[in-house]
Amino acid sequence: MKMAGMLHHRSQPHRVKKAYACAAAAKLEGVPFFYFTYSGVNTKDKKISGWMYEEGKWKKKKLGYPCVVINLSNPKTKKQSSITKELKRHCIFTSHSVGNKMTVYHKLKNKKKYSSYLIPSLPLSGFGEVAASFLSHKKLVIKPYSGNKGKNVYFLERDGDHYVITEGNSSQTYSQNELEVWIHQLLLENRYLIQPFILCRTKIGLTYDMRIHVQKNGRGKWEINLIYPRISGTGKLVSNVSSGGYRGDWVPFMKEEFGEEWEEVRRRLESFAASFPKHFEALYPHSFDELGIDVGIDKDLKLWLFEVNWRPGSKHREFEVAKRLIPYCRYLMKKSG
Repeated sequence: MKMAGMLHHRSQPHRVKKAYACAAAAKLEGVPFFYFTYSGVNTKDKKISGWMYEEGKWKKKKLGYPCVVINLSNPKTKKQSSITKELKRHCIFTSHSVGNKMTVYHKLKNKKKYSSYLIPSLPLSGFGEVAASFLSHKKLVIKPYSGNKGKNVYFLERDGDHYVITEGNSSQTYSQNELEVWIHQLLLENRYLIQPFILCRTKIGLTYDMRIHVQKNGRGKWEINLIYPRISGTGKLVSNVSSGGYRGDWVPFMKEEFGEEWEEVRRRLESFAASFPKHFEALYPHSFDELGIDVGIDKDLKLWLFEVNWRPGSKHREFEVAKRLIPYCRYLMKKSG
């Protein structure tokens, strides 16, 4: 019997809202579903100690390898990496990494079709990239290659012979020498890129972006789950919900922000959401089950691609995700033969 299994690092499925949502959707769709962790996998006998939701509660079961693995968490240890490799030899994984921001940037730039949506980006290696970027831009952004919910994002402006760095709600002024030292220290911790700041702000001055959440359906086709604005609630320049922002309803938001032009903005967003995922997926050797695409809209109503996420958050929308994810798992099962 072909099954779908959800792999997560949390030891109990009742602590994972998405597990219950997928169990409910699986019951409705007639897809056998169970939850398991790395510690429950026995690679020698190819058996898994997992949980199935039956008669209103999670029950421990001894099961075989699933046909499809909904991989919600990455391996954190060598043993977990070894288990992941073993499972991938026998199972289809639904999620795959898109790579870091510069990987995504170069893939899209090389194929050119969507290069006009890209914010010009350079790897940060020292003050040279800062000086070069200020020749054509008044405000810059420094971001880590691999994002972390809007954290460690810095905004840089020039003030005469000095430079002002803003992170969150705090700002600090540096001389050129001090900035060079700051950049050096920053690069000891992580890899960063630098790009011009794209102003995307509401009428009352709050920073925002638009999250486009797309998923594969039961026919293996992309469809839009939801489009919504993410608005900074504290005056921060980062709009990520995990960094203190909040989520709004996109149609009322656009009517308020764009007035008579809101329908044109809506058309552009929906057109982009419908066409971009297929093009993006073609740049990789594997398929994706869902993507979270973050875009900005400048004063000229031009769309800018901020980021592409391969595991977008779905807090309070778990069942909306599950009702597409489980049919997609069934599609993968049938496709596997």
